[in-house]
Amino acid sequence: MEETSREAVATAVQRVAGMLQRSDQLDKVEQYRRREARKKASVEARLKAAIQSQLDGVRTGLTQLHSALLDVKDIQSSLADVSKDWRQSINTIENLKDVKDAVVQHSQLASAVENLKNIFSVPEIVAETQQLIEQAELLQAHRKLMELECSRDDLMYEQYRMDSKNTSDMNLISIYFEDVQGLSDELAKQLWMVLQRAMVTVRRDPTMLVSVVRIIEREEKIDRRMVDRKKQTGFIPPGRPKRWKDKMFEVLEGTVSTRIEGTQSVTREADKMWLVRLLEITRKYVLDDLIVVKNLMVQCFPPHYDTFNRFFGLYHNAVSSRVKELASEDLEANEIVSLLTWVLNTYKSVEMMGHPELRTECDINQLEPLLPQDVVDELLSKYVQTFTSNITGWLRKALETDKKDWQKETEPEADQDGYYQTTLPAIVFQMFEQNLQVAAQIDGDFKEQVLKLCLKQMNSFLIRYREEAVGYKEEHLKDRQLPQCYVQYMIAIINNCQTFKESINSLKRKYSQSSEPTDSDAAIERTLNEVAKEGCQFLLDEVFLDLENHLNELLTRKWLTGSHAVDTICVTVEDYFNDFNKIKKPFNQEMTSEALRRVVVDYIKAVMQKRITFKNADERREGAERMIKEAEQFKFLFRKLAAGEDTDRLCGAIAAIAEVFKLTDPTLLFLEVTTLVSKYPDIREEHIQALLAVRGDASREMRQMIIGTLIENKVSYAGVTQPIFKDITVPTITMTTMTTMTSMATAKLLK
Repeated sequence: MEETSREAVATAVQRVAGMLQRSDQLDKVEQYRRREARKKASVEARLKAAIQSQLDGVRTGLTQLHSALLDVKDIQSSLADVSKDWRQSINTIENLKDVKDAVVQHSQLASAVENLKNIFSVPEIVAETQQLIEQAELLQAHRKLMELECSRDDLMYEQYRMDSKNTSDMNLISIYFEDVQGLSDELAKQLWMVLQRAMVTVRRDPTMLVSVVRIIEREEKIDRRMVDRKKQTGFIPPGRPKRWKDKMFEVLEGTVSTRIEGTQSVTREADKMWLVRLLEITRKYVLDDLIVVKNLMVQCFPPHYDTFNRFFGLYHNAVSSRVKELASEDLEANEIVSLLTWVLNTYKSVEMMGHPELRTECDINQLEPLLPQDVVDELLSKYVQTFTSNITGWLRKALETDKKDWQKETEPEADQDGYYQTTLPAIVFQMFEQNLQVAAQIDGDFKEQVLKLCLKQMNSFLIRYREEAVGYKEEHLKDRQLPQCYVQYMIAIINNCQTFKESINSLKRKYSQSSEPTDSDAAIERTLNEVAKEGCQFLLDEVFLDLENHLNELLTRKWLTGSHAVDTICVTVEDYFNDFNKIKKPFNQEMTSEALRRVVVDYIKAVMQKRITFKNADERREGAERMIKEAEQFKFLFRKLAAGEDTDRLCGAIAAIAEVFKLTDPTLLFLEVTTLVSKYPDIREEHIQALLAVRGDASREMRQMIIGTLIENKVSYAGVTQPIFKDITVPTITMTTMTTMTSMATAKLLK
């Protein structure tokens, strides 16, 4: 308490100090004192009111407790009186047993009197009910049946109450009413027949379906009443509960299943498109039936049946069971695609379960998958295996057909730009396109998988294509007259490589979501480039086989005295390249550049083989001028053929060598050779020796001095884009002789 007082004083001191911080505030001391006094009075008033309220509550509570105590005492006294009266009345209750038996007997007699009319007219009512059932007057028949069952059940119940162990009387009643159970069974059969034809009935006579549902609802109520009475008395009439509502749904489920299973009208043996027809019929039946359920059937059933969703589920389950049966059969590849496309796409589309008329009544996203994922994966795996096998056979057959075209005596077809081509790329990619379109209908991931498989098969196919192209060339070399259109078809093979590239890129853009290159892409690109490059090489080999005799004439005595070898070479090359113009870019450009390089290299090889040694300055001048002229001929020809930027440099090598031969002052020979080496740094020591040997006037000391100086000041040719002399070997005397003999023998063979 003292601590609280100290805290209050400290707080007050602090507050006063806060009020009187300036001298002018001392004038307001009286004002502050009155304000604090008012606050204190207000707090004290609230405190007094709170305490008074608490005291009033306590007083009220004590008064109520006192009243409750008095009430408890009164109740206790009353219970004592009741207990006393109950003990005194036990004997009286035992004396009323006879009255109780009389009441039970009176009840039984009353029930018998009440049902007396029905009891005597049972045979008549049974006959009437049977007639009503046969006439399809189901509601009236059921009303009669209920009267009979009610009479039987009441009699049995009263007998059970009087003596539950007396089975003879129970059997007597059962025998008397034995036809009632038969009527119930007969009526049930009629109900199930109506339900089995529910889709037809609801269109023709919906009142019949409504009557069936009303009868079943009545029986459901009686079932519930009898079950409740059994809980109280232990008695339940024979045949109860009937559970006709459960049976109704079983019949409807069987009806839906039968309707789905009955859609197959043809077999695979009779029609290859049997599965497509089956699925389409199923789609139509299901959609039509569900629309009927939504527009007509729902009105015939009570709302709490949730009729549409129940039928929706029945059809879904029936279709799922049928689809699982189909999936377990030995389906072909196209049938697997048809089934999966239907299951994964068509089923939930607007063409079927997602139809606008059905969408408002159900959520198709809540449906379970028609097929488990493991079954779908198994089907996809089976399809991939079959597709792999099929596409391998298709590609092999396509290649065999293309190979037969290579032997034709007519030129291959040309595209709109005039480039030769065969039908192979179109056939191959038409196959790929068809299968990818099919795969795209199933699933995006599966489409990617099929595309990868196509590219993988394409790579294997191109390897075989390359082998067949090589075989085609080798077979041609056995007899160069056959096939007649070898050059044209080899051009078509080269062009096909470019077409393959374009088609592959088109497929990837159309069917692949990923732009990342794959291992198959690199392998395909590499193989196509190799096939095209080798094809170009084969064609150049064909050209140079025709040029071989003329190339062998270069830098010989015959050439020096007036040969037309280079004229023939240029005419032959130009003639071939008129056909080569039908090679697509970039292969035509590469081929022209390679042809130029080979012509120049073979020309320089003729120099290095030392077929001629100039005897004097006139021969050197004449030979040099001829070389310069022929270099210009080559330059003119290959510029015309658009061989590229290296034309001047390559042809300039011939002219540069000619300058070495043309030089008249041997003392300046070192400078000329140095100029040649600076232009073509890949030239080697043996090349210089061969040039000096052909020139014929360089002394041994001069050759050694030139070679020695060049070795000391050797220039690297690492930066040269296209070396000329690197692959040119300088033969020894023995090699030169053998080469000449071989060339002569080849010339004789060609003649």
